[in-house]
Amino acid sequence: MRKKFDLSAYLVIGPENTEKPIEEVVSAAVRAGFTFVQIRAKNSSAREIISILEKSAAVIDELKKSSSVTLVVNDRLDIALAALERGIKVDGIHVGQSDIPVDVCRKYLGDDAIIGLSARTENLIDYVKNVDVTDIDYFGAGPLHKTPTKLDCGLTADGKFLTRSFDELSRLAEISPVPIVAGGGVKLADIAELAATKVNGFFVVSAVAGAENPFDAAAELVHAWKAAYT
Repeated sequence: MRKKFDLSAYLVIGPENTEKPIEEVVSAAVRAGFTFVQIRAKNSSAREIISILEKSAAVIDELKKSSSVTLVVNDRLDIALAALERGIKVDGIHVGQSDIPVDVCRKYLGDDAIIGLSARTENLIDYVKNVDVTDIDYFGAGPLHKTPTKLDCGLTADGKFLTRSFDELSRLAEISPVPIVAGGGVKLADIAELAATKVNGFFVVSAVAGAENPFDAAAELVHAWKAAYT
């Protein structure tokens, strides 16, 4: 059986998102109440990403949150497997629709792994309604806004840029067979309206990783979500 997980406050972070040590930002976010961490390091070597995972897993463990906070790696099945081989507590992987297929991830990571899939096609609602979710634990939907941390997010095949409306996210939350975490340029001012869509959580990058005080920024987001999500 796959482990239970909480998508309510989801941090995406890599070296390109902060000048601070990543494990310090992860620690701050988790102490503030974040429940899910994705390491996304597109420009780093495999060894560097494994090191980031190891340090992040260690600070989560030091906070005695290993059983309640999920740690995944973006895109790299090879890195997830190598980290697990080294005894690093990595809970799974997050992939995009053009990355390694989710059934392959499931085959190698096993039944207990958490596997997320970015749902960013133009016809997003039709996609979520019709995709086989046998090996998928959650969808990541967005972007809500255009975001500098992932410039290709929301781009269509013809170069147009699509953002997701709150109405669309509400419809997604109604029809999706698996939980949805939504984000893309999310700021504190968006949280109440995003919570009203009934998606299962929000994801952020810059709002925490780029903050002068990551703990305070993360705590504000968590407090706003808990206050609005009923």
